[in-house]
Amino acid sequence: MGGFGAPATTATVFNFGNSLGGAGAFGGFGTTTTSAGAGFTFSFTNPSSTGGGLFGNTQNKGFGFSSGLGTGPGAGAGFSSGLGGTSLGFGGFNLQPTQPQQGGLFGQQSQAPAQPNQLINTASALSAPTLLNDERDAILAKWNQLQAFWGTGKGYFNNSIPPVDFTQENPFCRFKAVGYSCIPRSKDEDGLVALALSKKEADVRNQQQQLVESLHKVLGSNATLTVNVEGVKALPDDQTEVIIYAVERSPSGMSKRVPASTLFNYMEQANVKVQLQQLAVVMAVPRTALSPAQLKQLLQNPAAGVDPIIWEQAKVDNPDPEKLIPVPMVGFKELLRRLKIQEQMTKQHQTRVDIISNDIRELQKNQGTTVAKIAQYKRKLMDLSHRVLQVLIRQEIQRKSGYAIQMDEEHLRVQLDTIQSELNAPTQFKGRLNELMSQIRMQNHYGTVRSEERYIVDTDLLREIKQHLKQQQEGLSHLITVIKDDMEDIKVIEQGLHDSVHVRSGKLS
Repeated sequence: MGGFGAPATTATVFNFGNSLGGAGAFGGFGTTTTSAGAGFTFSFTNPSSTGGGLFGNTQNKGFGFSSGLGTGPGAGAGFSSGLGGTSLGFGGFNLQPTQPQQGGLFGQQSQAPAQPNQLINTASALSAPTLLNDERDAILAKWNQLQAFWGTGKGYFNNSIPPVDFTQENPFCRFKAVGYSCIPRSKDEDGLVALALSKKEADVRNQQQQLVESLHKVLGSNATLTVNVEGVKALPDDQTEVIIYAVERSPSGMSKRVPASTLFNYMEQANVKVQLQQLAVVMAVPRTALSPAQLKQLLQNPAAGVDPIIWEQAKVDNPDPEKLIPVPMVGFKELLRRLKIQEQMTKQHQTRVDIISNDIRELQKNQGTTVAKIAQYKRKLMDLSHRVLQVLIRQEIQRKSGYAIQMDEEHLRVQLDTIQSELNAPTQFKGRLNELMSQIRMQNHYGTVRSEERYIVDTDLLREIKQHLKQQQEGLSHLITVIKDDMEDIKVIEQGLHDSVHVRSGKLS
């Protein structure tokens, strides 16, 4: 906060991340209780309201993932729409109304409500302590300010009044920051509940079937219920997150997922929690999304001890307001927890990148094999085309046998003669090939004569020369191949024409 006078809150602070690390469901901040006056100056008047929840003056509506976790007369306003206090028989759970439990999220004990004069005591400890009634009180005030900035210790200011406890949630603590976490998108109807197990990911995957069977027994071994695993993900400190959901099948054959709030409330019962602890389950959190009203209310009210200006600036700097939400980070432990989660997520991303890289290499290998096969099939197609052409030529010769040479055939013979003469012309392909061959022989001859002379050529220049000569050689080889193929085709055509003329002349004679 920006000074004295922040509204009193009694709430479980939050973390919208997708992991279960930390003590609290929303970031492990724990359940805190702070009290302050109604202004933002050093006002020593009594506060006008000390019983409000995290979101204004509502009674006991700690913004956690679950319902029924508050300590006041109202039902908890978590992600599960307040299902505590009603008898739910869906899926054979037969949940009975439970009494509100004293404490914060997952058994954390709430502190006693702050006294109205706590703000006055804090101001006295930081600005005007009267413990020694001399110049040493100024040093004590500076020491109290240092403790308040650090977020730990006790602030002594009067012999007749107990000292003030400085926590990291106090408005003067400097070790605070605001980060961003993904907004949950799952609905209550999806029935997703995340369980944090104090086991390694490999052990959980190896014993996944046994875990499903054990959870089915915990749910009462109901034949109409089946437990399914949505996903398994590693967490820091050798913990694993397992996301499950239960499906109920009616006698008519219809199936429906058990709502996440119903499944979570059943797991929060005392006897069920003992059974889950025997399965190494340290925490259970329903995966349900925020309603627009809850999201708006959360953004409008900064967390305890967070300066409203910093909170507003964090909302402005949000890179993607549709997918991310500001999350306060108080103290080094919370920063370390988020750092571990980030490192764990980075490892998972790197593993996925390695898998994708292996798939890409395999696809490239398959692509090379496919390209080679395509080239082979092209050569085969060319050979078959030549064979088909020869068959057509012979068939045409037989069909035209006994007939005189027609006008179009004469034009074709003239065109073939023209092509042959162009190929044999000194300035055309054949002449150029002869010229290149003579130049190559001359260079080879000069190379043998001057073999004793040594020259130093730059490496890059030599590489360029080699590359150029290689391209020239490839061009010549391709040109020679084309000419040879054309010559063979011309020979075949000439042979066909010669045979046709010979047959016709024989018949005429």
